[in-house]
Amino acid sequence: MHLVSSMAYVGQQPWHGLGSQLTPRQPIEVWAKQAGMAWTIESSEVRFVTGNGNLGAIHAYPDQRVLYRSDTEAPLSVVSARYQVVQPAEILEFYRDLTEVSGFELETAGVLKEGRKFWALAKTGQSGTLKGKDTVNGYLLLATACDGTLATTAQFTSIRVVCNNTLQIALGNGTGAVKVPHRSQFDAAAVKRQLGIAVSSWDAFMVRTKALAERKVTDSAAEVFFRRVLTYPTTNPADSAALAVNERALKAVSQLYGGRGKGAELASASGTAWGLLNAVTEFCDHHRRARTDDHRRDAAWFGQGATIKQKAWDEALKLVV
Repeated sequence: MHLVSSMAYVGQQPWHGLGSQLTPRQPIEVWAKQAGMAWTIESSEVRFVTGNGNLGAIHAYPDQRVLYRSDTEAPLSVVSARYQVVQPAEILEFYRDLTEVSGFELETAGVLKEGRKFWALAKTGQSGTLKGKDTVNGYLLLATACDGTLATTAQFTSIRVVCNNTLQIALGNGTGAVKVPHRSQFDAAAVKRQLGIAVSSWDAFMVRTKALAERKVTDSAAEVFFRRVLTYPTTNPADSAALAVNERALKAVSQLYGGRGKGAELASASGTAWGLLNAVTEFCDHHRRARTDDHRRDAAWFGQGATIKQKAWDEALKLVV
């Protein structure tokens, strides 16, 4: 089963081989139609029936609302009456001035989980190359959900070209991401103002990646790194501080780092801290156990995979400070 319900993209076919391919620089209206985002989230009060059989009385429950799609009338979720809806059109509209004025290029947009989550991803035009061959491009991801699983999140992301690995650009002060909970109104202009200070974070990010590419590591240091990143709390009630290592994941990332990973042989990655980081990001994006590729990508962007990658980034930076 695919999490992706509909999607449009420019360039290479995406990870699951689905979606409508567009020629570059299409207007927002074309993206909305081709990405399956040309509908709205509607709201209705919750009603329930009391009594038995067909003679039961119908009552309203004013504290809750049902969200549903305008095109299919399929239910999406039940939320509190205070819930602030973000529409699919708002996600794409966020990029209008960025693509028309600021040189951004939309690359993918689509709908997950029958409409409960939707996103758009645009290339910012920022790019950097490590040791002459290893190119990393900057992106801006905007995503939201109406089922309680995700605040509306705008985050700068890097994608390593050789392997399509993704990594959120977060520099410890939170400037790489802005999250708007659904109890608050989504204000696109305010989010852009907050992100404005993060445009310079690309330069700081590239300084760090170049330092990682220069930092040589021993095999023993590599194993220590992977064990730190791939530990998790045990469920042993007798020892709440106990940690366990995901041995299957440890073996997989070690093999990716040792040469099986895409781009692992490049001078920037072979035997370096940058190679350690990319072994983890490739594992989370492309190899981590998941029900489907869609579930893995969802986790790599928003869930446990993203958490592991952030942990790897933090551990990698400890090697170059």
